[in-house]
Amino acid sequence: MSRLVIVSNRVQIPSEKSPRAGGLAVALGSGLKPGTLWFGWSGKRGTGGRTPSIHEAQGVTYATVDLTDKEYNEFYVGFSNGALWPLLHYRLDFLDFLRHEYDGYRGVNAYFAGALLPLLNDDDLVWVHDYQLIPAGLEMRQLGARHRIGFFLHIPFVPPEILDALPCGVPLLKSLCAYDVVGFHTEDHRHAFLACVSAFLDVSPDEDGSFVYDGRRVRTLSDPIGIDAEEFAAIAARSARGAEVKRIRESLFSRALAIGADRLDYSKGLPNRFRAFDQLLERFPEHRGNISMLQVAARSREDVDRYQQLRRTLDRLVGDINGRYSEFDWVPIRYMTRALSRKSLAGFYRVARVGVVTPLRDGMNLVAKEYVAAQSSADPGVLILSRFAGAADQLREALIVNPFDADEVAEAINQALTMELPERKERWQALRETVWAGTPTLFTDTFLDMLRA
Repeated sequence: MSRLVIVSNRVQIPSEKSPRAGGLAVALGSGLKPGTLWFGWSGKRGTGGRTPSIHEAQGVTYATVDLTDKEYNEFYVGFSNGALWPLLHYRLDFLDFLRHEYDGYRGVNAYFAGALLPLLNDDDLVWVHDYQLIPAGLEMRQLGARHRIGFFLHIPFVPPEILDALPCGVPLLKSLCAYDVVGFHTEDHRHAFLACVSAFLDVSPDEDGSFVYDGRRVRTLSDPIGIDAEEFAAIAARSARGAEVKRIRESLFSRALAIGADRLDYSKGLPNRFRAFDQLLERFPEHRGNISMLQVAARSREDVDRYQQLRRTLDRLVGDINGRYSEFDWVPIRYMTRALSRKSLAGFYRVARVGVVTPLRDGMNLVAKEYVAAQSSADPGVLILSRFAGAADQLREALIVNPFDADEVAEAINQALTMELPERKERWQALRETVWAGTPTLFTDTFLDMLRA
């Protein structure tokens, strides 16, 4: 059996104690098997040696490399998160392209390829993940790699008219064609990629979504990522009996709880969500004093100006809403910007009457699936889900909303709060079947079966 080699921008080895805020780290961490090699950035910046550091834990080998300050600023802060991230989330107004940052991005991908190649066995399967490493496969090919190499994009892909705005869009598209398999979470994202291939590379994909470019047959698939629902449900049930959940229950004084948990990122639609909660209190005054919203927004990418601006915007919104509606014994929005452990979040999900997952664009969004898994079968809460999250393709029994319409989201929260128990149970049971069926192992096996073919 060939060894699996995972390549991602960031590798968090088990000895790191900080909570994993990203869905990729959680999902891949659940699906790792002994014998796997995981390669990527250590999270450290320095000017030391360029040889990978090797760590062994539970049968998995972790190989990490450092970045210099210049590489970090150009590759990560600059091109990855200043150009690619906004582009692939349809935010052309946030697109900041600088050619030297793109050169730095290509340079780091070449550095990763050069550091990884000596660690590979001849029959390894290489699986590269996400937008930071689009050119990594091409760089490996140019160094002589003849391995089966696959790529998975965990965020949306865009149609030709959006990709066309990026000056280096076509070279990046060509880089994706160096992989044997390119995967996405939804059919919409896969179709957008194939439309770009057709528009910019003058290639006509076959009916199965495969095509030949520069002598290589590239196959595509949609492969929705999942969670270990059984494990998460058990964590939630245990946490619900713990001290933290007891504290939050006591602080609510029998009020309903709505919960959102996201990275602090403009793609998550947090200002829109707070405005929708404002509309709920304005239009449905019967909920004033009877519901609190807990929003966990773990800080991320704090070196990027857009994220600093977003945090200031959210601070102002929360202050304004709480200032207008608070009573001496009730605050509408509880807002925190530090990450919580999965254990804590699982317990909070379980006691929350409403889960609010309303990104403006998202590749999948595993919070939606975790919220479903955490619920009690006897008294489940209601999931409100953005139509622009990849998870909406699967979780159709949630209350599906357009996050740009504050009134629609407010109406959905009101519907969730007034929904009778039989309907809540019926919706949750259907969601449960979907969430339990889509495991990290299924996600991994589906992709690797195609890569091995």
